[in-house]
Amino acid sequence: MIQQYFSLFFLLFGGTLFAQTLSGVVTDEFQYTVEEATILNTKTTHFTYTDGQGNFFLDDVSVGDTLLIEHLSYQTKYIRVKDLNTPLNIVLSNSSINLNEIVISPSIDPLHLIADIDLRTNPVNSSQDLLRKVPGLFIGQHAGGGKAEQLFLRGFDIDHGTDINVTVDGLPVNMVSHAHGQGYADLHFIIPETIQKIDFGKGPYYENKGNFNTAGYANFVTKRKLQSSSVKLEAGQFDSFRLLGMFNLLDNDTHNAYLATEFLSSDGPFDSPQNFNRTNIVGKYSGVVSKSEKVGITASYFDSKWDASGQIPQRAVDSGAVSRFGAIDDTEGGTTSRTNLLINYDKIIDEQSSLKSFVFWSQYNFELFSNFTFFLENPILGDQIRQRENRNIYGLISEYKKSFASDIFRGTWHAGISLRNDKSDDNELSRTANRSETIEQLQLGDIDETNVAAYLGTSIDISGWTLKPSVRVDYFDFQYNDALLSNFQTQTETEFIVNPNLNILYTHSHQLQLYLKLGKGFHSNDTRVVIAEEGREILPAAYGMDAGFIWKPSPKVILNATYWYLFLEQEFVYVGDAGIVEPSGRTRRQGVDLSYRYQPFPWLYWNVDATYSYARSVEESDGQDFIPLAPNFTLVSGISVSDLSGFYGGINFRYLADRPANEDNSIIAEGYAITDLNLGYKRKNISLGIQIQNLFNVEWNETQFATESRLFDEPNPIEEIHFTPGSPFFLKTVLEYSF
Repeated sequence: MIQQYFSLFFLLFGGTLFAQTLSGVVTDEFQYTVEEATILNTKTTHFTYTDGQGNFFLDDVSVGDTLLIEHLSYQTKYIRVKDLNTPLNIVLSNSSINLNEIVISPSIDPLHLIADIDLRTNPVNSSQDLLRKVPGLFIGQHAGGGKAEQLFLRGFDIDHGTDINVTVDGLPVNMVSHAHGQGYADLHFIIPETIQKIDFGKGPYYENKGNFNTAGYANFVTKRKLQSSSVKLEAGQFDSFRLLGMFNLLDNDTHNAYLATEFLSSDGPFDSPQNFNRTNIVGKYSGVVSKSEKVGITASYFDSKWDASGQIPQRAVDSGAVSRFGAIDDTEGGTTSRTNLLINYDKIIDEQSSLKSFVFWSQYNFELFSNFTFFLENPILGDQIRQRENRNIYGLISEYKKSFASDIFRGTWHAGISLRNDKSDDNELSRTANRSETIEQLQLGDIDETNVAAYLGTSIDISGWTLKPSVRVDYFDFQYNDALLSNFQTQTETEFIVNPNLNILYTHSHQLQLYLKLGKGFHSNDTRVVIAEEGREILPAAYGMDAGFIWKPSPKVILNATYWYLFLEQEFVYVGDAGIVEPSGRTRRQGVDLSYRYQPFPWLYWNVDATYSYARSVEESDGQDFIPLAPNFTLVSGISVSDLSGFYGGINFRYLADRPANEDNSIIAEGYAITDLNLGYKRKNISLGIQIQNLFNVEWNETQFATESRLFDEPNPIEEIHFTPGSPFFLKTVLEYSF
């Protein structure tokens, strides 16, 4: 009788006595926390996912149960539960990409997932390649290799960063009120081999991003630890040379440090050599202070100088006056340098809450000489301009995160604050000649711009639905001391903006997820524009919507499709004759993004990204409402082979369609289709490969503008396409030794 009562008691209450919630953290071999790993109890089939700190909580676990831990980028692991009271520390080993292991879940962001896949299957080899890893993002270089690239995304000619928020480990890259253009984002201080992952998103839906997050954002995350030390040598046509060294300085269970250095030089394919060179040095330390605390210090230095042939008018090429790689004014060029210091502090407060904070400082110098209109303004000395500044950036960001759960729902909430101050001294625009003589100073002054922000958001999972409401508040203080005024005066304007967002996800199954994103973002205006406009339209807002899905129709295929809409309160338009940007009117954009990934064999991978965008000005009449240089259609595709008996490689194709170069579409910026190839063989610790840009030697224009200019012997100015030619067939060899 007693035995029967005991058996009944065990059946009724055994789960309560012997099954409980198990907690733990998942990391990789480099001590990175692993987000979005699946934790499955093979006995009960209950599962959960790791959060942004790699933590997980799994209900209804008993001693003796077997857990299955899976993630796209790591080897699957099984663990038998021996103790319910001690949190698990699970370490996953790296593996090759396998689409079979992808499980669609509320915690998976399809864009992050696709970026991780692409970075692992087709590693980048330049800072330009890093930007191209964002699906739908196109770039163009038009000033000798040292100037920040021109960016195109979601129907935007973003110039150098006006409508995309760019960061590296959270360190801001965009420069507010820059001497050349608002939001100027120069990523050339990145050494591409140090990048671990790319976190990006499209649209204005991310409360922790802030300024310039309208078309999207991109955060490049550097490695905490190197797998091995290595030396790489690259040599190619046009006297191109690159030397890379990456060295492990400290490598144990609690402390890691490495140093990476890079030197590049190239004359480019131009008739006048670019004389381009760049030096990068990056040092990073990561340490575990205690079981709940981690610290990190990253320091870097970058400098670059170059000569440039600039943009040339189509008529000069057609007449034979210059070749496609010639120049009207080959005295263009510049110098730039940047020093960065970033200090991180991460603390796990308890099983449900954590704190992440970092402070940063950047010192930046910039000098650029350009000539867009040749002899339009000055028929004798020419129209060369100089843009120059000396800048210091200070800031901090701190975010608190806490998880919660009940019988009905589970989720997290987070709150953050940020502070950024930019001091740009002697911010200058002048007319010059031969990079030595100053003819006239058009703008000269000191800029002091401060941005303070706070945000709050939550993520709640309820029966397959995930709700993510959030809100962000930004306050700006713009100050300008105009050195060209006769009397000293500090001109100021202040403003704040509130940006709410709501993301809704529905996970139908492990193969299908639907999502809807609604949000408001903004980009700030240049301080000098703010002062001139007397505070009107200081922080123009962007209102966006994304509706789409991520779907696995078969184990080896993943598909992501999105329809999006964006309304912008104020556009920026490039002014070629002055080399600046100015505020314009309201615009609307809509389009479709499509991403497809297919892995027929473990060593073979195919990617496709296609975008269609429709961009128009709201305030102009039909036929006069085109947005200059806004891309209409883009297509990127590639096939990659990884570790096939030591061989690796890939062929990549990118296509940008014709697009309007002016408001009435009477001048067309011609599209292009370019194919790149890379092949290599790796044996033990030595790798030898080749990389070919523009495999079929296509004649293409990398950047184009509709500009009014006048040549030295012309009586009247002419408006037409001015372009920088894209690289012809370019071959380089790559030799790498790891130790």
